[in-house]
Amino acid sequence: MSDLSMLALIGVLSISCQWLAWRIKLPAILPLLICGLLLGPTLGLLEPDSLFEDLLFPFVSLAVAVILFEGSLTLKFEEIRGHGRMVTNLVSIGMLVTFVVIAILTHFIMGYGWEISALFGALVVVTGPTVIQPMIRSIRPINKLANILRWEGIIIDPLGALLAVLVYEFIIASQDVAFLHALQAFATTIALGFALGWGAARLLGLALGRGWFPHYLQNVATLTIVLGVFALSNAIQHESGLLTVTVMGMVMANTRNLNMEEILEFKETLSVLLISALFIILAARLDFAEFDALGMPAVILIAIILFAVRPLAVWLSAIGTELRFKDKVLLSWIAPRGIVAAAVSALFALKMEESGWTEAAAVVPLVFLVIMTTVVLQSLTAKPLARMLGLLEPQAKGFLIFGANQMARAVAKSIQESGIPVRLADTNWENIKLARMDNLPVYFGNPASEHAANNIDLTGLGQLLVMSPYKQLNPLVSMYYQDWFGSRKVHGLNGGEQDYRASHQLTESYRKTLNLFGDSVTYSKLASLHFKGAKIKSTPITDSFSFADYQQKYGTRALPMFALDDAEKLHIFTTERELIPQSGWTVIAMISAEPEENDVEQDNAERKE
Repeated sequence: MSDLSMLALIGVLSISCQWLAWRIKLPAILPLLICGLLLGPTLGLLEPDSLFEDLLFPFVSLAVAVILFEGSLTLKFEEIRGHGRMVTNLVSIGMLVTFVVIAILTHFIMGYGWEISALFGALVVVTGPTVIQPMIRSIRPINKLANILRWEGIIIDPLGALLAVLVYEFIIASQDVAFLHALQAFATTIALGFALGWGAARLLGLALGRGWFPHYLQNVATLTIVLGVFALSNAIQHESGLLTVTVMGMVMANTRNLNMEEILEFKETLSVLLISALFIILAARLDFAEFDALGMPAVILIAIILFAVRPLAVWLSAIGTELRFKDKVLLSWIAPRGIVAAAVSALFALKMEESGWTEAAAVVPLVFLVIMTTVVLQSLTAKPLARMLGLLEPQAKGFLIFGANQMARAVAKSIQESGIPVRLADTNWENIKLARMDNLPVYFGNPASEHAANNIDLTGLGQLLVMSPYKQLNPLVSMYYQDWFGSRKVHGLNGGEQDYRASHQLTESYRKTLNLFGDSVTYSKLASLHFKGAKIKSTPITDSFSFADYQQKYGTRALPMFALDDAEKLHIFTTERELIPQSGWTVIAMISAEPEENDVEQDNAERKE
């Protein structure tokens, strides 16, 4: 097979693995690693060193730089403070305990030097959102624990990367020099990384904020500048570039009034492509003999990491919190390693092997072994453990609403007042701001994006209502959540989409979702009713006041939307089935304002004519 064909095959397999992971709701790292191991050591079809030759090292270096920059863009310091003591402790006390204990264990169990042991300890402190989010969605633990695990993964991703880079920089600085000179070189690297990273972030933020780049060039300019700063930092101080771009991303993430949403989405897309290809290439470089060479000491080390180190970090982090014993047990078991550990370990190993560190070659298979063990074992056992502990989320009764406009907010408030969880998603910041003022949970952005996949909180939510005017996004969001919630749990407004559906030949599965509140109910109709003073009202149905009585009283003034049964389950009025609320239920409907007397006379006159 030619080199060009092999590169095309890597691209096709990368996307195929991502698609498979999405379908089976598992971390994408698993199919990517399996694919790489099949192509490389198993079948011998892919030999990255001969395929890329001298370009392998630069490709991996630049890819890791982009991955670290993109990851650090998600770290907002206010989020560390805003998610409780347990999350703060896990990404500080827990991370440091994990790092120190694993480094000591690696030194004595594996027999590695302190430098390599410390590097391995730093590499495996990170869980990361790309592996933890699919696992949380599959397990569905109670809301409190799901939030802790999700935010730990999001925040520790860039912090763990920064720790690994700092440890690596110190090891490189201390090679074959006196300790004092090592400290000086390390201090120079730290100073340059933070100074250049901060300066580049401020300059780029100023350029973006003042519109120095046209809109269509912002993403490409950002990528180019990041790679240029990475190369410049390395040219000034050997191996300081990774620290510089990590600091650069963190500074930009915490710069006020800097809108990074589009850039972050572009970087996420690029990172998915780079990570997918990188994992296949790195896994193909492995040799099964390297795993055999690790032997029983590696098995013992990984067992201690799973059953002792993580619980120790969780229990120490939980001091002073209100977590119960069983909460800490589940948190102790869920800590899969992922993206940062694999990508950064491979890069560092390549660099250190070139510098004469022979032990560095063993770091990559050991890290990959930790990744495979934690992801596979915890994916298979975490849900049964959560069920045994009674920590599974009850049946998801809540609603994700796409659209945070005035009408959607009114609907969301009526659902929330019924005791049903709700979350609004919108790409319009003003709508999101007004929803927050109404104390409604929100997500700002496209709920079908990669960022949403890692960040949106769907705990307790099991259905989607599409109530936005965005005709381009509505089909995308609907079809995205059909695969997550199920096709019968996604509902959108009908009528207003007719021309759009005809011109775009949308799928039959999407057409079936356009059944919300009735065939003639469109976004425009609801917005018009709400503008004219229609109110959403909850009315109990009793033995003496049946649903037929309700319909007779309100007639065409009532547009029934939901019915809350006596088991506190919310049913939706759709065109799919006839819904007849029973005694003990509550009907939630949009009630039009009483027509004034002259309006009634005019309507009667028009009918007579």
